[in-house]
Amino acid sequence: MAASLKPSRLGFGDLIRTATIGIRTRKRRSALSALGIMIGIAAMVAVLGLSQSSKSELLAQLERLGTNLLTVEPSEGLGQGSGTLPATATDMIARIGPIEATSMLSAVPAYVYRSDLVPAAKTGGISIQAVDRNLIAVLGGSLADGVWFDDEAKAAYPNVVLGAIAAERLGVHTVSGVQQVWLADRWFTVIGILNLFELAPDLDRSVFIGHSAAETYLDHENLPSRVLVRVDPKKVDQVLTVLAATANPEFPEEVTVDKPSDALEAQEAADDAFTTLLLGLGGVSLLVGGVGIANVMVISVLERRNEIGLRRALGATRLHVAIQFLGEALLLGAIGGTGGILLGVVVTATYATIKGWATLVPPIAMIGGLAAALLIGGIAGLQPAIKAANLSPTEALRTT
Repeated sequence: MAASLKPSRLGFGDLIRTATIGIRTRKRRSALSALGIMIGIAAMVAVLGLSQSSKSELLAQLERLGTNLLTVEPSEGLGQGSGTLPATATDMIARIGPIEATSMLSAVPAYVYRSDLVPAAKTGGISIQAVDRNLIAVLGGSLADGVWFDDEAKAAYPNVVLGAIAAERLGVHTVSGVQQVWLADRWFTVIGILNLFELAPDLDRSVFIGHSAAETYLDHENLPSRVLVRVDPKKVDQVLTVLAATANPEFPEEVTVDKPSDALEAQEAADDAFTTLLLGLGGVSLLVGGVGIANVMVISVLERRNEIGLRRALGATRLHVAIQFLGEALLLGAIGGTGGILLGVVVTATYATIKGWATLVPPIAMIGGLAAALLIGGIAGLQPAIKAANLSPTEALRTT
């Protein structure tokens, strides 16, 4: 009686060896195929990581600066008032119960120069603001060098504090105590330089003087052009509804009330839209990588017809052949996905470090990236694997 043949089996070790034949023998082609997947996954991981790191920095920034700062200004545009608030605006606003602190700025119609020899037309876009001592506290600002108007004497004499950008444009980088600038046809001594204001970036291009000095030396009326208000965080919305009418009861429509922290949140919303666009571009890269794998697998089937025929003749089933080529495509996807995740994390960490952010890469970005790479690889290799499995041994060997 003839002995029956045992059915051919393909163990896991055999599967790995056969699935890596094409990768090991065609290293350059395989590397280029995996590179497409790697670029797509890296782009997606980096975009999600940078978006998460940016959001984390925004939340930390809002927590540090607070979301309870409100800005009261006269409305801008044709027929919208005189450009200043009523003289009583600051005192009236301060009487609102939930108001914690106020600071009044008054725009001074004059120019400041590095020296009296600078042509009058070269203003550098620097404005002059008469302020009180509360400005830094209300805005959460800080000094890069020197001192603020922390007592009446400093505010009463011809002293100035420079905004960060104003100091750069005037060429003043340190406070020596004798450094002066030419302001409204007289010398003012620089006593301080501010760091950037995160909630009022327009003030970075300003030079600040005390209200008393503005009255004494510049004959300035000190009408409020802006009032900064810190409010009880629980009652911001209630105060928003009454600020305009309180600041200017006669013409409340000529008053604009803003919440600077909303600008940061709006910026984050814009960043989210940009993130979506970049994810779309990453998806396109991923698709191109999948097409590259499919192309390599189709060519591989054509080039290895003799190998397929020989394996079939020696007992390999159609399923074994299909698994071999599908496994090769999945391995290319896995290699590209793993490399893409590592590259994406490196890009995120590098950029976040440069920006001073905490490096955060969502786990879903890494898990989803690898899953997407395997899915693309599997889909790309499915048709070539089926084609290879359907080759009959005689047809495959006849073409060798």
